[in-house]
Amino acid sequence: MMVWIFLVGVPMLIGLWAQSQVSSAFKKWKQVPVASNTTGAIAARDILAAANIRDVEVVPIRDMLGDHYDPIHKRLCLSPDVYNTPSVAAVGIAAHECGHAIQHASAYAPLKWRMTIVPVTQFASQMLPFIFLAGFIFHAFHLMMLAVVCFFVLVVFNLITLPVEFDASRRAKVILRQMGMVREGPEADGVNSVLNAAALTYVAAFVAALGQLIYFLLAATRSR
Repeated sequence: MMVWIFLVGVPMLIGLWAQSQVSSAFKKWKQVPVASNTTGAIAARDILAAANIRDVEVVPIRDMLGDHYDPIHKRLCLSPDVYNTPSVAAVGIAAHECGHAIQHASAYAPLKWRMTIVPVTQFASQMLPFIFLAGFIFHAFHLMMLAVVCFFVLVVFNLITLPVEFDASRRAKVILRQMGMVREGPEADGVNSVLNAAALTYVAAFVAALGQLIYFLLAATRSR
């Protein structure tokens, strides 16, 4: 039980805490307007144009905090509070997603690796609940080891995700200052707060995946 708490329970709590930090930072800084009066959508289009990226469409989506860059369809998808709002949080998140589009255009290696492993990761995620349940019910070593392989894939994916996300945030902070979309001081500090909080979620996801991998590897060894 103590092993489960340390390897699975604690990382889950860290993940929940990280998510709460993101929500709190976004809630705070979406209320603070930028002096440039730039919405997330305008910021995204201006950043893409400045980077000479003409084939990425900026589109609104309905998912709150579901902002993402879709490299397959070349779309930069922004949630309502980001797309329409001239806030510190909005331009920070929009610039971060533009960072991914710039990575794609420049063939940034970790992004290419992540795109390559996505289909395998999706398959592993879909199969894992069934493998994991069957392994525990039947105490089958081979099923448990198959679950370990799935968790290993998730660990690799989350590990590759870290440099991708950190680099996108780094690019966003530099671009926003260079293009004058945020001012030094409270606005820049707000962007840092939002993007740093988001980065915590990726670190937490990696720690959780690693903890689960170790736990199920130990469980498989015991079942043998």
